[in-house]
Amino acid sequence: MIQKKICMLGSFAVGKTSLVARYVRSVFSEKYLTTIGVKVDKKVVALGDGHPDVSLLLWDIYGDDDFQSVRPSFLRGAAGYFLVADGTRSQSLERIGQLHRMAVETLGPVPYYILLNKVDLISEWVLGEREERQLAEQGTLIRTSAKTGQGVEEAFQKLTRSMLQ
Repeated sequence: MIQKKICMLGSFAVGKTSLVARYVRSVFSEKYLTTIGVKVDKKVVALGDGHPDVSLLLWDIYGDDDFQSVRPSFLRGAAGYFLVADGTRSQSLERIGQLHRMAVETLGPVPYYILLNKVDLISEWVLGEREERQLAEQGTLIRTSAKTGQGVEEAFQKLTRSMLQ
């Protein structure tokens, strides 16, 4: 079995913890719990198609904001990462550019995806089509909802397959 580390990067309250909980345990909670430091979850994925099973170590890293920045040391050893933004908060969209630059400096060219989370609240999005296209130019964009599960399995499957290429 192959083991791969994936980091969840984004501002506070964008849904990183909820995305991991949805993927690993198929649950969602409306209760907001701030991540302190790093929370690590594990999930074994069977991709089929002749691929070996993959044990994913999912590093849910605290939210990057004006008061605390993600330390590059948390990223070491990661084979891929997600940049998570909340479509209802423009500052979370701005933050992922900074996090992406730090990840590239720390990890080099490893696979990543931009997760535009909270698609279940699309009527409240501050993001227009132009901004979404600009985000898509930075990397592969997947719309997700930790609440409904939309796009979550797809995102983790795509990143896992990308890490094995």
